[in-house]
This record gives sequence, structure tokens and C-alpha cells, in this order.
Amino acid sequence: MQKTWNVIKSVFAVACSLLTAGFALLLCNSPVFSSGESYELYLGESSTAPFVSSRNPLLDKFALNVRGESVRYLGNRYEQLKEKFHAELLFTETVCGVENRYLYSSLLGDTVTVNGYAVNLHVAVSAEQTAVGTPLIFGGF
Repeated sequence: MQKTWNVIKSVFAVACSLLTAGFALLLCNSPVFSSGESYELYLGESSTAPFVSSRNPLLDKFALNVRGESVRYLGNRYEQLKEKFHAELLFTETVCGVENRYLYSSLLGDTVTVNGYAVNLHVAVSAEQTAVGTPLIFGGF
């Protein structure tokens, strides 16, 4: 009876360990942004890097070596995103009518250097939509 009880405790301990590891992996690989009009995952570290347009970013992030991600929303979501990530605006530039805002958030990971600033949140706002990416929005908007 004691031997059976020890086996049950050991199996339970292993199961709890696997569940904890799975939960940690899920947290580390979960999408940064809530779903929007389109979701992209970047597989490299430059604007010429390959990307995947994802319908299920959670599963795709498990399967791929993702280096960044972005999503597009209808309307202007800048203030909501800045508040959600407790981000600090570093600088703004306007290109072809799109206002690009470069921010830093301690809640996000990898940074890139843009104009001498460590940036890890890029928000582009046009008249119709908002795109947000971490560490940057690669590709066009």
C-alpha cells in the first residue's frame, strides 16, 4: 500500500511539473496584442525578414522562431495601446500622412535602436487604421 501511494505521489508531482512548464511556455509564447484585422509574425531581425500572416498567432508562435509581431486595427487606437503597455513616447515622425510613434514599454522584451532610442513598441496611425508592432512594424502600412 505504501509503495502504491509513493508511485501515485510521484506521478502527481511529474504531472504538476509538466503542467507548470506548459503554462510557462504558453505565457512566453502568447501573442502580445489582441486580434485585429490582420496579425503578422516576423521571423527575422530586419524589414526584409520573412513574415507570416497568421490567423492563429498562438499556435504559429509555438512552431516558428518569431522575432517580432504586429497587428492592424480599424480606427485610432494609439491612446489605448499606450495605456495598456504603460509605454513612454520617445519620438514621433510623419511619413506620407501616417504618424509613426516610437515608444518604450518595460512590459515588452527586445528593443531596437531607432534614432538613438531603445524602442520596443511602434504605433502607426492613419486616418482609417492603427498598426502596432513590437519591436517595430516591419513591411508596409
